[in-house]
Amino acid sequence: MEITVHTKTKDYPVIQERGILKRAAEVIGRQGHVFLVSDSGVPEQWRNILQEQYPDAHMHVFACGEQSKNFDTLKALLEDMLEHHVSRADTVIALGGGVVGDLAGFAAASYMRGIAYVNIPTTTLSQIDSSIGGKTAIDLNGHKNCVGAFWQPDMVLVDTDVLSTLSPRHYSNGLAEAIKEGLVFDEELFSVFEKDDYLEHIDEIIHRCLEIKKNVVEHDEREAGERKLLNFGHTIGHAYESSHGLNEYLHGECVGMGMLAIMENEELKERLRAVLKRLHLPLACDSDPQEVYRMLLNDKKADHDTITIVQVDEIGKGYLQKTDIESLWRKLI
Repeated sequence: MEITVHTKTKDYPVIQERGILKRAAEVIGRQGHVFLVSDSGVPEQWRNILQEQYPDAHMHVFACGEQSKNFDTLKALLEDMLEHHVSRADTVIALGGGVVGDLAGFAAASYMRGIAYVNIPTTTLSQIDSSIGGKTAIDLNGHKNCVGAFWQPDMVLVDTDVLSTLSPRHYSNGLAEAIKEGLVFDEELFSVFEKDDYLEHIDEIIHRCLEIKKNVVEHDEREAGERKLLNFGHTIGHAYESSHGLNEYLHGECVGMGMLAIMENEELKERLRAVLKRLHLPLACDSDPQEVYRMLLNDKKADHDTITIVQVDEIGKGYLQKTDIESLWRKLI
């Protein structure tokens, strides 16, 4: 399956096909040299499949984990690109999850004022959510995604075969973003997770999410309005994540807990709670409310004492709501 994302800066294909990693070079077909970026969490078998197609290309591999999304890792990546004489005519190819996409995309956006990059996501989280849309970023002083750029990829290759090496925890972590998209945009997508055979529908789940993300990005590339709806669960979720040093809970786990914390419709909360339990995702965060509140004050969506949140009262019909940060505090205590 192939869709095309149309943005003001560029149009690019998103190709979803089992086994496409094995013929990535053929599909990408780019002129000039390539520079490969991955992390230690990507199984060697997937890195080797890509490397064998580009035997002369250097592959930069950094330590996996959210803790790598910092200036030091970015600096080392940019220095390696410079050392290997990457030019404006060359292409960065990212192979990995959201952290790899964030770092490789930000490096591509920054290096020589912007060069091409291709994203090959290898986790449910990155295939469902972060691989398209052009958001790239690193964390700063424990705060999520504070420094970054909008830089659209030139192509995205989605191979669901590579999900076979994910641990159950990381598999479910990414599906939390699909649950979010179902709650906000697509009742039928959410209903898939209310069935015990949801794992048999992974290709459909990912495709529906890619279609949702494509439509949202085309309407609002730089998150001035509709794209903010994709932040459902993220306001409190990011605060949970940051309050634990960005390393105890996974991103999707925090999004799930953030959705539960923010949602007010008790019937929907029970349905969401049941789905999260089915996916073995946590329901409550063991956090210091004072620390979580401090993180909320530095949220990108905050405007001094107010913040724009996403609320869902009816599945498939999420909406934006401006509220004061003090009211969120009351949800935490």
